[in-house]
Amino acid sequence: MLKRDGPDPELPARAALARVDALHTGLTQIALEGGDLDGIAAEVGRVLGVGVAFTSTDGRERASALSGELRELLAEHELVDPTGRLRVERMGADGIAIGGGEARTLRVAAGGTNLARLVCLRRGARLAADDVRALERAAAVAALLIVREEAVTAVETKYQGDFLRDLLLRRTADPAYVAEHADTFGWDLRRPMVVVSAELDPTDEPVSGEQRRAWQKRFSAAWRQVCAGVGDGIPTVDFSSEVVALLPVAADREAGPAGRDIVRRVVTAVAGDKGGGRRQFSAGVSRPAADVDALPAAYGQARRAVEVGRRIGGGGGTTFFDQLGLHRLIALIPDPAELRAFVRDALGPLAEPTAEAAELRETLQILLDTNFNVAEAARLQFFHYNTMRYRVSKLERLLGPLSTDPNLRLDVAVALQARKIEY
Repeated sequence: MLKRDGPDPELPARAALARVDALHTGLTQIALEGGDLDGIAAEVGRVLGVGVAFTSTDGRERASALSGELRELLAEHELVDPTGRLRVERMGADGIAIGGGEARTLRVAAGGTNLARLVCLRRGARLAADDVRALERAAAVAALLIVREEAVTAVETKYQGDFLRDLLLRRTADPAYVAEHADTFGWDLRRPMVVVSAELDPTDEPVSGEQRRAWQKRFSAAWRQVCAGVGDGIPTVDFSSEVVALLPVAADREAGPAGRDIVRRVVTAVAGDKGGGRRQFSAGVSRPAADVDALPAAYGQARRAVEVGRRIGGGGGTTFFDQLGLHRLIALIPDPAELRAFVRDALGPLAEPTAEAAELRETLQILLDTNFNVAEAARLQFFHYNTMRYRVSKLERLLGPLSTDPNLRLDVAVALQARKIEY
């Protein structure tokens, strides 16, 4: 047999096979020992010589083995948004060139359902086909761990959600029972809190029930992860159509509404830059609750703040109950039918849902804002002065002497604001 000179041409293939076998052995051991995603990320990074992160499907980091240098590289290429979310939608399954190497994402899925993303980053060289196959194997093991973890989390979340719902609806009165369960969940209910109620905004696009549930699941997971990063002992539960969080507030109230800083920090982190399939949502924030007994009233305020905020400003906003102004008083009226009757009595035909009524309501609001300065109101609506005078006359024929009766003006001003909430 002739002896070949030079390197063995099969050596790279053997080395690649050895790496895959080593990774398979390591991942199997992690799975058998009940390991987690951090362990998988570290093992993949060690064997393949890459940086690895597991994220939610929209890029929120769950576990990683990324050096500071690789994180800086991601930031330099605008692959991290200001809230820290990895922009997985910009990398893709085929990868993108970065730092002379490559950044790539792989689906972590089970039963046809996307569970997470595996992000892989190598500097100085592209990923080989053998590397990709090894990453696919790691994604499969990660899927098994996530399914197991989600099964446990689902049971815990259901139990926690039932307990908190009972607490917020005054179905739980025994302080000892409340304290025992709160401690079991790791919740701190012995401090001032604001209740935050957050809901995904409705969409006009046709969506299946399964897709809606997937959106809600991702939304809830984002709130849990962000709140866990903000501080310890923060209750965060999913009530099927809303997420409720009890955020701690300073005992010495800060400037502005209580809890403003922590709420904005959490809401900003959950929203991110809307990439990766994140959905727009609205949030309502209660007054501070000093103790557990005050939580039911605070929950009602948060729910009302969501409803009023969405009616007044549309979706995508955060509304503090303490900043509702006149709407805060209107929101406390328990009988919606009585409120609607007041609106009809005060506005008459202007309460109707017609284009003409809407146009007159807009003119009336501007006149009220300008203290019935006809010239200024005409300028703001780009009307001729005589046109505005005609409109004033029409409004007074319909509603009464608005320009001379301050009590009547107060009634219609309140009715205009009430109509935004109840219609």
